[in-house]
Amino acid sequence: MSGRLRAAVAAALLAASACALKAPPDAAAIRNEAMPKVAIPDRFHAPGAAPTGMLVANWVVGFHDDQLTAAIVEAIQNNPDLRVAAERVQQALLRAKLAGAKLYPSVDVLARGGTKLSGDNSGLQGALLTATWELDLWGRVRYGRAAAAADAEAERADYEFARQSIAAVVARNWMLATEAGLQAEVARVTVRDGEELVRLAETRTRVGVGNDEDLFIARADLGNSRDVLREIELGRDQAVRGLELLMGRYPAAAAAITATLPGQPEAVPAGLPSSLLERRPDVIAAERRVAAAFNRVGEAKAARLPIISLTTGVSAISSELFLLKDHTNPVWNLGANLVAPLYKGGALKTQVEIRTAEQRQAVAAYASIGLRAFGDVEIALAAEAAAREREVILAQAVADHRRAFDIVSTQFRIGSTDLRFVTQRQLALNATQAALIRVQAEQRIQRVNLYLALGGGY
Repeated sequence: MSGRLRAAVAAALLAASACALKAPPDAAAIRNEAMPKVAIPDRFHAPGAAPTGMLVANWVVGFHDDQLTAAIVEAIQNNPDLRVAAERVQQALLRAKLAGAKLYPSVDVLARGGTKLSGDNSGLQGALLTATWELDLWGRVRYGRAAAAADAEAERADYEFARQSIAAVVARNWMLATEAGLQAEVARVTVRDGEELVRLAETRTRVGVGNDEDLFIARADLGNSRDVLREIELGRDQAVRGLELLMGRYPAAAAAITATLPGQPEAVPAGLPSSLLERRPDVIAAERRVAAAFNRVGEAKAARLPIISLTTGVSAISSELFLLKDHTNPVWNLGANLVAPLYKGGALKTQVEIRTAEQRQAVAAYASIGLRAFGDVEIALAAEAAAREREVILAQAVADHRRAFDIVSTQFRIGSTDLRFVTQRQLALNATQAALIRVQAEQRIQRVNLYLALGGGY
């Protein structure tokens, strides 16, 4: 066996015997380390979640609103923030590819030629082809590649959560804009009722059964109602502008919004609390960042060990001015380099400590995000259940206030009561109607929040 062949075989055996990478902790181990005092229950405590079933893959269809669905699709396609997140994913994938490039040989070529003087009076002409390959014996390069790959997976999960969040924000703004439209309609009815009361007050004053005080009260109440209507209309325009910005449009408050709230989907199969941490994208991203930090600790530790590289090359050189000692062309060479850090002022040790601290930070961030995920689900479930109960209460209250308002309005027309009682009944009716619309919109907003909290797909 030739010397070159023996060297190549020895290098291959050395590379094959390189140390295996330590695997980062799995999701269960991270959860136990990050939240050791958190007892995850068998079911969510708040009412409203169906105990069995699969979470729908496209939750927006449950609202049965084609315009809402179209708005979300447009936002997913055109939202600039989402495009930024998509580019982050591509950059992270490229960084992962770059991090693994050192696992392969580096090949370079140098060539020179020209006249007899060759540009530097040496007269040398020829070409040199070299190849260098670092033997990743301790896993420094592989740890770096694994860390970059975990970062890319985290960015991909972040993008998915951003995508779901954009869909949820559009849906919430849609509900708010629709609610504002319904509130504006109630306010318009109030303005019309106020105009009628002003006319009645003027008539009663003219015929002598009323007084100026009632007339001025009626006019002042009408002015207040018109002011409330204008404020609600502005709020609706602002909500529509927010939707247009999400959809990548110019904010002209011109988007067409449905006049009624979408239908309310059936109960959500929330599943087990423990499965939430395995499904929700932002939790997955946090788990991947723990893995990336773990691998960077390994990379920093391996950087304290020697770096061994193999080099080989072939050259062909000639000169028209000088007589070269060896005319044999081409010339082959094979060698090895070893670089061992001896003293860096504690920099390498400190780098390990920094990476270890970053790993602890990533674990703490996982705990924060995981606890927030549990809280998001429980809060959304409780809020939707409360809104559903309040809707029943307020619907009955609206009916009672309407009957009371009709009675006192009739009494005012025939002169058996004064305007103060009419105004009181009208204000009570308007406030209850506004509360009912708010609660109906809140139910749907909390359902959107629940889908997002559960990691429901879109």
